[in-house]
Amino acid sequence: MSETTQPAQLKRRLGARHLNMIAIGGSIGTGLFLASGATIANAGPGGALLAYCLIGVMIYFLMTSLGELATHNPTSGAFFTYGTKYVEGGFGFALGWNYWYNWAITVAFELVAVQFIMKFWFPDIPGFYWSAIFLAVVFGINALSVRGFGESEFLFSLVKVLAIIIFIAIGMFMIVKIMMTPGAAAFSNWTKGEAPFVGGLSALIGVAMIAGFSFQGTEMVGVAAGESKDPQKTIPIAIKQIFWRILLFYVVCIFIIGTLISYDDPRLLQAASSENIALSPFTLLYEKAGFAFAAGVMNAVILTAILSAGNSGMYSSTRMLFDMAKNGSAPKFFSKLDARGVPMNALYATTAIAALCFLTTFIGEEQVFNWLLNMSGMCGFIVWLGIAISHYRFRKGYIAQGHKLEDLAYRAKFFPFAPWFAFILCAIVVLGQNYQAVLDGDILAVISTYIGIFLFLIIWLGYKWKFKTKLVPYSEMDVRPMNIDRE
Repeated sequence: MSETTQPAQLKRRLGARHLNMIAIGGSIGTGLFLASGATIANAGPGGALLAYCLIGVMIYFLMTSLGELATHNPTSGAFFTYGTKYVEGGFGFALGWNYWYNWAITVAFELVAVQFIMKFWFPDIPGFYWSAIFLAVVFGINALSVRGFGESEFLFSLVKVLAIIIFIAIGMFMIVKIMMTPGAAAFSNWTKGEAPFVGGLSALIGVAMIAGFSFQGTEMVGVAAGESKDPQKTIPIAIKQIFWRILLFYVVCIFIIGTLISYDDPRLLQAASSENIALSPFTLLYEKAGFAFAAGVMNAVILTAILSAGNSGMYSSTRMLFDMAKNGSAPKFFSKLDARGVPMNALYATTAIAALCFLTTFIGEEQVFNWLLNMSGMCGFIVWLGIAISHYRFRKGYIAQGHKLEDLAYRAKFFPFAPWFAFILCAIVVLGQNYQAVLDGDILAVISTYIGIFLFLIIWLGYKWKFKTKLVPYSEMDVRPMNIDRE
C-alpha cells in the first residue's frame, strides 16, 4: 500500500446518519445484552434501574460537555487533545494512551465473547478459530476507507436498534397483559424478598460499573468528529438525541427485565457469567412470551452487536493512536496514511493488542473474559473523568480570555453543575469498586480491580516528571476554534 509523505490528514466523509448511529450503536453491545442480567441479580430491579438512571444522566451530561469540545475543536485526538490543551500535557498524554488501550482491550473482550456465542451453534469447534475469523473481518472493515467503516457501522447499529425496539414492544405488551389480568400482581418482582433494592449501597456501586460498561462507546462521537463532514452541525444533532436514546434503550429495557424476570432467577447470573449466552435476559423474556426460536435469533443479534462493538472499538483506538503520533505523543510512523486515508500502522498496532483474545487458548475463556471486562470498565470511567475535567477548564479559560458563550457552535447546558456531577459520580464508582479489598489489605484483589488507575497514574506522572509539565493557566489556554479542512 502506498503511503503519503504529505502531512497526515484524515478525510471527512462521515455524514449525519453515520454519526447518529455511531453515537448510540457503539455503546450497544455485550454490556446491555448480557451483563444487564447481572445488575438485576446483584442489586435487584430497583438497584439496577437506579444505577442505569444515574449513569444515564451522567452520560448525558458528559456528552453535552463533549459536544461543546468536539464542535469547537473536532479532532480524532479528542480526549488526548482536550486534556493536553485545557488541563496539562501529562494528563492529556495519559488520557490518550488510556483511551487507545481501553478500546484495543475492549476489541479483545468482544472477540472472546464471540467464542461463547459460536459455541451455541458449533460446540465442538475451538473458540480460537472464531476469534481469528472475526478479528480478520473487523480488521478488513477498518482497512477500508472511513466511508466503508461508516456504512458498515450504520448497518450493524440498525440491526441492534431494531432488535431492542421489538424487545421493548413485546415487553410492554406482556406487562400490560399482566396488569389487565384479574388478581395478577403485575409488579410482584419489585416487592419480592429483598426487592426492589438488594445488597444495599455496596451492590449499587458495584453494578454501576457494569452499567457504565454498557454505556461505553457513547463518547465515540467525539473521535468520529475528526472525520465528520460538517461537525458544527452533525455533532449537536447527535448529542441532542442521546438523552432519549439512553432513556429508551437502557432505562426502559432494565425496567422491563426487572418487572418480568425475578432478580433471584439463577439464569440471570448464568448469562452474566457468560457460561451460557442463550440465557441472555433478552432471550429469557422472549421465551417467556412463547417464542421458541428466541435463543437462536437473539444469539444472531448479539453476534451482530459484538461485531459492531469490535468494529467501532478498532476504529476509535486506531484514530486515537494516529492523532497522538501526529502530535508527537506516539511513534511517528503511526501517523502515516495509505492512499485511502487509513492509518494502517496504527491499525496494525491495535490489532496486535486485540489479539489478546487468543490468551483463551492458554488461560481459559472465563478468566480472560472477566479480566478484560474489569480492565475495560475502569479505563472507560477514566476517560469520562477526563472529559468532565477538560470541559470544565475549557469553559473557564474561554470566559477568562473574554470570549462570549454565544460564539460557541454548541453550548453545553447546566454548566458547571453537569461536569461536577459527572466527575463526582465517576470518582465514587471508580474508587468504590472494591473498597472492601482495600480495607482488608487484599493486595491482589486491589491490583486486579484498580490496575487501570495504577497504569494511568504511572503514565501521567512519568510524563510529568520527565517533561516538567504544569497545569495550563486559563489566560494561556489555546481556546481558538479549529479550522476545518472538509476534504
